[in-house]
Parts: sequence; structure tokens; C-alpha cells
Amino acid sequence: MHRILPWLSLLLLLPAAQPAAAIPVFARRYRLSCSTCHHPVPALNEFGEAFAGNGFRIVPGEPARDTMDTGDELLDLQGGLPLAVRLDLYVQAYAGTDAAVDFETPYTLKLLSSAPLSRSISYYFYGFLAERGEVAGIEDAYLYWNDAGGAVDVALGQFQLSDPMFKRETRLTFEDYAVYRARVGEAPTDLTYDRGVYGAVDLAGVTVSAQVVNGNGIHAADEDRRFDDDPLKTALVHLSLPAAGPLRVGGFGLYGETRSEGADNRTTMLGVDGTVALGSVTLNGQYLHREDTSPLYVPGEPTVRSDGGFAEVMFRPAGSRWYGIALYNLVVADAPLLDVRLGGPSGLRRWETVSGGGGYLVRRNLRTMTEVGYDLESEDLRWTLGFVVAF
Repeated sequence: MHRILPWLSLLLLLPAAQPAAAIPVFARRYRLSCSTCHHPVPALNEFGEAFAGNGFRIVPGEPARDTMDTGDELLDLQGGLPLAVRLDLYVQAYAGTDAAVDFETPYTLKLLSSAPLSRSISYYFYGFLAERGEVAGIEDAYLYWNDAGGAVDVALGQFQLSDPMFKRETRLTFEDYAVYRARVGEAPTDLTYDRGVYGAVDLAGVTVSAQVVNGNGIHAADEDRRFDDDPLKTALVHLSLPAAGPLRVGGFGLYGETRSEGADNRTTMLGVDGTVALGSVTLNGQYLHREDTSPLYVPGEPTVRSDGGFAEVMFRPAGSRWYGIALYNLVVADAPLLDVRLGGPSGLRRWETVSGGGGYLVRRNLRTMTEVGYDLESEDLRWTLGFVVAF
């Protein structure tokens, strides 16, 4: 219990973000400014979250727009190929064990697409034409059925397990949410991308989200053309509800099993998250407790316990083109088996970083930013100047 109390006290101040995504395809389709859904790009406002929840439509069930008249009432065919592009360019300076300036231009180049297939079904995907100098392939890719069989929304494909809490793809910092990327030992379980089915429903103001996924990420298929390398699955549930005034809180649970060389590892996660929106200031917080019974797949090894989370503060004045942001990350384990997959070393007991900065919206679809990040364990300092453009 003493391990959890500091995180609970933090979350009393920082309590759930809703999953959502928006791209310039939608701005072109509806002839609207990017600011309709973003403040600033790519962070979503309340309208942007509702738009994605409606299956990338302003009104649920509305007729498809920009379609060709084929004379076939069973075909909604876009008049043009619905594509968008996002380009991220960074210049980073590092001070610590090795001081260097690195031109990471481009850092990522994404190709995105989405369109309605009927009044309730849409698709969404994006792929990397370049990510850190390589072609990284597809990440988000799914069919989305809005109000399937009533009030339930269903997605089938690959997506991020953390989306019902906080969506990594719409964060404003270069620094990532480390706890979502953290792995323990050889276990493939984390809260980033996986393949499966996702469902969400609103029950008397409480949003209930559930996922069932393969539990081993989105690596390539094996020689038998199978994506899952064992018969086991991972299931997770998230509850999100309004509390008092600007406060929204959430609860999270995950259970999964993975198998390697005849040994099984059982992973459980429990957590709380929340958001406080106070005018121009938004506070986000996350805490997760994790246990892995056999993360090295060695019979008889002890259970490894880890705790992690983040606290984020965003300052986004209404009507302003400036913004400020700060992020604190902490992940700790009781054995040196952590791998946060952020470009640093694996086999860690502790990962702790702090970062802060701000940016300016040059155009609605062109944002410049600067950020200073500090690794409290290695005492490395990183400064980032970046440009994010979408069209």
C-alpha cells in the first residue's frame, strides 16, 4: 500500500481523456478549419473528440460527403482519394555523456487516410513513409462501426491499448508517455499497438471501453502467416466518468497471458487516470501498477512488480496561437528488467524524466515548438526545436 499512496495523492490533483483522431482529410471534406477540432494541432478539443466518436462525422449517421453518383445505393465511393500527410522535423541538442547537435529532418513522414463506407461504418489508417530514417509500416488501421447494434461503437484492426485513457498520437510533447511503452523482461505486453477488437458504450454517463487483443504487438506474421504466436489473448477494460465540475476520472484493468518456449507469463495491470480542465489549463494524470509472474519465461522465477505514471500540464489560452506544456514521467520496478523502448538502455529499475516547453501556431496546420528534457537517472539534457506540418 505504501507504494501506491504517493500516486493516489498525485491523482487527487490530476485526474480521462477520450480516444479520438483527426486529419486534414476531414477539414477538406467539410470545408472547415483545422481549429474546429484541434487546439493546437494535433491536440484535440471537445468537438474533435466528439467528431471521432461519431465515426469521423459531425452528426452520427449523416450521409457520406464528396461521393460519386454511381447509381448504386449500396456504394459510397469517394470522388477523390482521401489522403493527408503529416511531416515532423526536429533539431536536437544533447548534453551529457556525449554532447551533439542532430538534424532529425525529417523525423517522421506519415500518410493518412479515412473515409465513410456507409452511414455508420468508416475506415481509418496511417502508415510511415519514413520514421527515424526507416519505413516503419502501418500503425493505426481499423474499421470503425459507430452505434453498432444500438449505442455500442466497435473498432476492428490495430490500435493503441492506451487510447481510452490518453492518446499518444495527439500529445504536444516530443517526450512520450513512458509508462505506456514500458515492457518487463522478455514479455511483449505494453499499452501501445496491438491487433484485436475494441468496443465502447455510454452507460448513464459512464463510458465503458473494452478490448481483446493478441497481446504481442504488431510485428510481422510468422512463417505460417499467423500474427499471434500463442493461443492466449489479452483483455482490458477502462471506465471513465465525470466527477465534480471540471474533473473526470477513470479506472483501468488488464489481464493477459503470453507463452514462450513452453513457459507462461501472466501480466496484470490496475490503474487510475484523470483530467482536470480549468479554463486555459488542463491537468492530466495516470498511475499504473503492473505484475508479471514470469517475464523471463523461466520456471520458478519471482513475480516482478512495477509502478509508473505521468503528470502533464497544458496551458492553452483560448484564441491564442501560443501554448505551454510540461510532462513528468516515472516508471520503477523491483528488478532490473524495465525496457521503456525510448532509445535508452534496457534492463533498468527506474526511468524518470521531466520536460517542458511551448510552441506557436504559425498556420493552422503548421506548428513550431521547443522543448527541454532532462533524464534524472542519467543526468542527460536534451533540447528540441521542431516543426509539425499537416496537409
